[in-house]
Amino acid sequence: MTYPRSHLVSENDPGYYHVVTRCVRRAFLCGQDRLTGQCFEYRRQWIEARILELAECFAVSVYAYAVMSNHCHVVLYVDPGEAQSWRERGFAGGRARLLRANQGTGRVSVTARIS
Repeated sequence: MTYPRSHLVSENDPGYYHVVTRCVRRAFLCGQDRLTGQCFEYRRQWIEARILELAECFAVSVYAYAVMSNHCHVVLYVDPGEAQSWRERGFAGGRARLLRANQGTGRVSVTARIS
């Protein structure tokens, strides 16, 4: 049974968390898809780089990670004190840093578009 994050993670207490995310409907994240024969190994480096990039935007430290063929494990240390220190020093926070990191040379829209 799943629980809301608000029941599992305290906003005020630092802690270590083992986070798992997986693909659904037999989809493959990386490696060779046995059903279709397609190879998605090239995605592994993208996912590893994105995990480390996002850790810099939020008050978490990545202690370990494993990108498997259809799921991913990440061991994180969450430090609410670090996020509080960002606010006290006037940093914009994780979302603003994330937008700047994704901005590149063009503008980033914060409005979702459905096509």
